[in-house]
Amino acid sequence: MSDTGKKDREGMGLTAAEYVLGVLGADQRRTAERRIARDAAFAREVAFWEERLGGLVSAVPAVAPPQRLWSRIEAALGRGGQENRAGLWQSLSFWRFLALGASALAASCLAALIYIGAVATPGVPLVARLDAERGQAGFVAAVNTGGGSLTIVPAALLGAEQKSLELWLIPPGDKPHSLGLIDPDRPVTIKVPKDLLSQVNNEAVLAVSLEPQGGSPTGQPTGPVIANGKLAQL
Repeated sequence: MSDTGKKDREGMGLTAAEYVLGVLGADQRRTAERRIARDAAFAREVAFWEERLGGLVSAVPAVAPPQRLWSRIEAALGRGGQENRAGLWQSLSFWRFLALGASALAASCLAALIYIGAVATPGVPLVARLDAERGQAGFVAAVNTGGGSLTIVPAALLGAEQKSLELWLIPPGDKPHSLGLIDPDRPVTIKVPKDLLSQVNNEAVLAVSLEPQGGSPTGQPTGPVIANGKLAQL
């Protein structure tokens, strides 16, 4: 397959996944519906993602996040009245979707997007819900094991003023390994060090700690762990 054909295929898959997850704008959704009727290949992509994600979509109850969360999300995106679809991470509807705390669905969505994205490589997607206090989803994360990258998205408001949030990988029976600093307001994609890739599996735990600005001075968590969760295969 040519590079152009591959990109077209990946773009079609991404649009189909977005359609199934309900994060397209109204005009984009109508365009997708018309395409389903006339494009058999696109219709098959939609059917694929409906089968893979539809059960999760129907299982998630409606939740009304606080208005202050919308304000913070909009500020983080720098909304100016003109719709900018530079990518899914710039989609306000997707951020709202993640912010509902529907962690299983959100994490599945992340893994799906990593899997079909233009930079995706073969591998088994792993996902995690990192719970904060009272079982609230603090972050959702997905790992593209083939590409060796991890994407983590904040799903709640977590106070980190004058502090840094540091992400840790904790393999079974091993000490925490720092994966770097993350942003409390927007998604971050991290390249997993090669020497840790073999330990990124469904037995490992991801954790976020509150550290001094710039990160832990010791190479190990020094502040409180504010969210953690076990990786699982999608």
